[in-house]
Amino acid sequence: MLVRIIGGHGGVSPGFKATSYLIDGRLLIDAGSVASGIQIEEQSHIDYVLISHSHLDHISDLAFLADNCFGMKGRPFEIYANTPVREAIKTHLLNDVIWPDFTALPNNENPTLRFHDIKPEMSLVLGDYRILPVPVNHSTGALGFIIERKNASVVFTQDTGPTDAIWEYAKQVKNLKAIFTEVSFPNALSQVARDSQHHTPATMKAEIKKMPPDVPIFLGHLKPNFQSQLFKEIEDLKDERITILGSSDTSYVF
Repeated sequence: MLVRIIGGHGGVSPGFKATSYLIDGRLLIDAGSVASGIQIEEQSHIDYVLISHSHLDHISDLAFLADNCFGMKGRPFEIYANTPVREAIKTHLLNDVIWPDFTALPNNENPTLRFHDIKPEMSLVLGDYRILPVPVNHSTGALGFIIERKNASVVFTQDTGPTDAIWEYAKQVKNLKAIFTEVSFPNALSQVARDSQHHTPATMKAEIKKMPPDVPIFLGHLKPNFQSQLFKEIEDLKDERITILGSSDTSYVF
């Protein structure tokens, strides 16, 4: 699998893009920066979109992805999310007030965006990919994903605070090549992190003990205003497994 980090930050500013991970150019996890982060021709080749939860930094570019590729594909973007997330997007974003409802454009039979409900802990197959959605510790029914293709599996928690279920599943996965998770706030803001269900470097140190051993860990969702401090605090963990996702548009092969 080729995992391209279009955007891996927990905020938006010049040089910092919100969460969008693209696998093999076809499977997108979250739509925080896909429209602003890659060319429209590349956008049009995406087949499937997984949405972990309905916070704006994970869904905002669904609006612009649909607008950019309207009439280009000949088939819908297939969007997979749990029911509360789908309902939130339809009610608050694609509602013909904030943005056109591209789930009915150009028509109901062949829309630009087509939603499919997924259920936690029930696997689905999308093309070459087997995907297991797993609940994580974040708001709006957030999900992480364990994605398998051929002889490689990768875990993506997306936004979460300390959690358990996804690590229990991950320990059962064969050929696990990487873990993508998050650290959003510095240690001094531990209460903010707890209240918003995110990690600090200190809580990540404890979280790593729950993970399968000897698997590379990629930490993203750093808040741009705290990035320098977070780099230092994460480096102070002195864990050679960790790579910090400090730059957008980087790629990894597994």
